[in-house]
Amino acid sequence: MSLARLGRRALLPATLGAVVTAVALVPSALPAPRSPASPPRAGAAAEVGPATGPVSTLPVARVEAIEVVVANEIARLGIPGLSLAIGHEGNLVFANGYGFADIENFVSARADTVYRLASLSKTITAVVTLQLAEKGQLDLDVSVRRHCPAFPEKRWPVTPRQLLGHQAGIRHYREGERPMTRRFETLEEALDLFKNDPLEFEPDSGILYSTYGYTLLGCVIEGATGRPFAEVVREAVFLPAGMTRSQPDDVRRLIPNRARGYTRDGRGVLVNSDLADTSYKVPGGGLSGTAPDLARFGLALVSGALLEPESWEVMRTLQRTRGGQARGHGLGLVVEEHDGTLEVWKDGAQAGVSTLLYLGAGEGPVVAVLANHEGVAVPLLSLARRVAQLVVADPGIPR
Repeated sequence: MSLARLGRRALLPATLGAVVTAVALVPSALPAPRSPASPPRAGAAAEVGPATGPVSTLPVARVEAIEVVVANEIARLGIPGLSLAIGHEGNLVFANGYGFADIENFVSARADTVYRLASLSKTITAVVTLQLAEKGQLDLDVSVRRHCPAFPEKRWPVTPRQLLGHQAGIRHYREGERPMTRRFETLEEALDLFKNDPLEFEPDSGILYSTYGYTLLGCVIEGATGRPFAEVVREAVFLPAGMTRSQPDDVRRLIPNRARGYTRDGRGVLVNSDLADTSYKVPGGGLSGTAPDLARFGLALVSGALLEPESWEVMRTLQRTRGGQARGHGLGLVVEEHDGTLEVWKDGAQAGVSTLLYLGAGEGPVVAVLANHEGVAVPLLSLARRVAQLVVADPGIPR
């Protein structure tokens, strides 16, 4: 059945009722793949905004199948609001919102609802880092102190590549550091949270997921470019990928269509998420955006519009320690085997959101899922997988 025939109540947990906002499909222009002799012109007008060509849409049967799967998962998980976008063959082919972006004020979730991207910010930061390496503005295998002298000397040097793959030995959160409400005005100030702590292990000898490692990468990017991190990301990624609604998740700014975040208490009752200021971890978990923006980012990444082929290959290569240990990390991405195929994706989880960008094997449909409910990032991966399969499936596929 179509979205209209599904009926509004079918798309939400019964305890919430339903408000569904279907959004017209908007095509997404992708810049041409990069060539070694001709890097993209960051911010060029032709590379930003919706395409002028024909709208790309999915067959009705596929849309119906996708929305049945989405509706069932929203109801099963009790998600207040969710936005989904799909990119395929260079275009944004589907975008929709389900449920509530703000329950208290009865604001519908839409395709253009803005959510915290959480750790999907790491993937964007990884792309910027690799771009700078391509240009010779930083060396992935030289100490971060070359560009970020505010980070003190350690027993062993730490490199950008080690930070990207979570092999630098930089610690992760401690008690009371997540979520945080303190405001940090600069990334260098945010380094004070961890910079004087010893490394957890010799770099390249172990694996420890670290959001703080990406805060340090942000300092490296600022030092290598001489510009604020947010400005670099905007010109290097947001503009060329057509991510018009993406920006730092500044809690003080008025951001139109920003979702409220929710979690459940010990009794399973839906409640507002804890307050959080993500200014201490912008490169690793402090950006915000929409599902269509995220899908456009994925399309630009897999098409070669943001990175040279060699860099993209390195980014989605499973990283191993000197001893051969691996734990599913590429550079800013998760790389894991599923049904005999290496899959590439990244999830995010923080106060108020669960997020997922699914790239499959690096080709085929790109699926972006953003939900304003904590703790559901893992099932969102299964949802994105199923959606990607339905995009290319026979329209008569059982569902």
